[in-house]
Amino acid sequence: MIRLVAAISFVLLLTACNGQNNANKADEDHKVKVQNSTIEEVDRQSGQKISRHLVNLTTHIPNVDDAAAVVVGRYAIVGIDVNDKMERSEVDTVKYTVAEALKKDPHGARAVVVADPDITARLREISEDIQNGQPIQGIMNELSDITGRGMPEVPADMIEPQTESPTEDPKKKLNKEEQKQLEKDQEQQSNYHK
Repeated sequence: MIRLVAAISFVLLLTACNGQNNANKADEDHKVKVQNSTIEEVDRQSGQKISRHLVNLTTHIPNVDDAAAVVVGRYAIVGIDVNDKMERSEVDTVKYTVAEALKKDPHGARAVVVADPDITARLREISEDIQNGQPIQGIMNELSDITGRGMPEVPADMIEPQTESPTEDPKKKLNKEEQKQLEKDQEQQSNYHK
């Protein structure tokens, strides 16, 4: 009798486990697998290709006279030229239209759209520098200059220096012999000899 109950329990256990495995397999069959279509690492060549593509997309939008784009990693900055006689609200509408068009493109989804003529001119210069093989450090400096111009300076947040020469203050806390030793060490480390 005990054997019969054990055998029935074992058969029920096997059928329950098998049913669970089939349910998991059915769930897996209904899942959709999507491949990421954006480029994760962008080198100089593919960045130039992507920027030309973004400019092409942008210049087909009504009221956009010209455009410039720079791709840095996964991000892009797109500058647009519009008629300088347009009202501000019209320019904002054109910017929004460009952003909507770029949003649908995998490369333009992370783009920043600007309509400032100065920034657009600088973006053109940077794009030319990239095409001419200029070092990345110089290009990054240009981009940081652009960002620095756009960032506001808040007077209340400015930090005033605490002392005239903060590096000399710790020396005053040393005794005379320690000061002489420190100066000697600094002179040797600076590779400057009198």
